Parts: sequence; structure tokens; C-alpha cells
Amino acid sequence: MTNRSTRFTDRVVIVTGGAGGLGGAITTAFLVEGARVAIFDTNPDAIDRALTELARPEAVMGADVDVRSRDSVTAGVAEVVAAFGGVDILIAAAGGSLGTPRDIDDIEPEHLDLVIDVNIKGTFNCAQAVVPHMKARGGGAIVNFSSIGGRSTSPVTGIPYAAAKAGVLGLTRRLAREVGPDNIRVNAIAPGLFLTGRLQGMFDEMAAKDRDEVLDAIPLHRMPELRECVEPVLFLASDESSYITGAVLDVNGGRFMAG
Repeated sequence: MTNRSTRFTDRVVIVTGGAGGLGGAITTAFLVEGARVAIFDTNPDAIDRALTELARPEAVMGADVDVRSRDSVTAGVAEVVAAFGGVDILIAAAGGSLGTPRDIDDIEPEHLDLVIDVNIKGTFNCAQAVVPHMKARGGGAIVNFSSIGGRSTSPVTGIPYAAAKAGVLGLTRRLAREVGPDNIRVNAIAPGLFLTGRLQGMFDEMAAKDRDEVLDAIPLHRMPELRECVEPVLFLASDESSYITGAVLDVNGGRFMAG
């Protein structure tokens, strides 16, 4: 049986969006299990706070990286390689609806561009940058973030988000096929509604009937705990899923059940 406290010993992990609520929890979990972790985020203050709270300078670093920019991502990955010697795992968690409007009449071109660029282009840029380093290490694992919003309709998020998260699934499958011979596994997680940051605010602002509709549609009839998203991510990144690639893991309490 795998020793959970050393499951990622000597592994180097990049977590995009790693200074946020969910990304921060993922970063912490990897550190607890022996990894060295690089936080990619666009909020330098949040990165500094995370590094201070974690207080593990030998095992965690931060970089101000905009995943929409290939040059920014490439420079960030180069920093990680210089500091930690390589890259074994990428958790492409940066994304979301990014505060853009939900309803079609309110969506402007810049809203669509932002959501597509961060979720799809950002995921691609990060994968493209780390794959050569994973090949040099003899393999690796990539976990991309889709969403229940990319698998089914959602009352919380709009069309750009749904399109972007569906696109992440296509990206995941095609990338998995391409890099599989190099012993690099590529999977996606599709979380349901985890109430962190902006989503908490959006959920709180929904009409009571809409909130009830969300809960009534979940067979487990409760909102999830943060760890219930973190642990599936670590599973897909670990050797425990060594023969799983090109898959999407739905983590939504049964709200969406794939046929």
C-alpha cells in the first residue's frame, strides 16, 4: 500500500492558480506528501502570503505567471527547472468564469476572450512548456481542470465558461494520445460547485429557488468539502492512477452521471 506521506517524494509539481483557495489547498496537500511545489499565479501579494504561510522555502516557490502568455509560462517553467531540477507534474488549475457575466445579453467580446484565453489557451501553454521537461525525466502527469459546466448545463456559469471547459476535455484527450508514448499521462477533473472565492459570492447571490435547484440536483444533497476535490487531483497525479490517461473524473456528488 502506498505511503501517503511520501507519495510524491522527489516529485516537482507546478500548480497554476496555486495561490487561490482550491489551488492553495492542492499546493499544501502536495507539500504534505513530500513534493516540491511551484505556485504559478498572477497575484504577487497572494503568492507572497502563501509562501509566508507555508514557510517551506526549501520545498515551495512562487512565480508571477500569466498562463495566457506563452512567454510568461516559458519563463516560469524555466525558473522551476533552475530551482528544482525539472518538472514531474502539472496541475492546470488556473481558470474559471473570472468574474464575467453569466447571461448572454451581458457578455462582451472581451469577456469571451478572457475566459477562453485563461482556460483553454492557458492550459495549452502550460502543457506545451512542461512536456519537454517531463520527457527528459522519463515521464510525468498532467491534470487539467474542466468542470461540470463543461459536461452539462449549469445555472451558475455562462456560455463562455461552458465552451471553455468542454474544450479542455478535447485538449486533454488529444494531448494524452500524443504524449502517451513518452510515459506522460494526461487526465482531467470535472468538479461540481466548490464554493471558494468568486463562486461562493455567486452562489450567495442566487435566488433561493436557484440555490434549492442546485442542491436538489445533487444525489448526495450537500455541497462538497474542499478536500473532496483535492484528493481526486492527487490521485490522478500519483502512481496509483498509472494506467489511466485521457480520462475525465467527475467530482460532483452525482449531479452529472456520464453515460
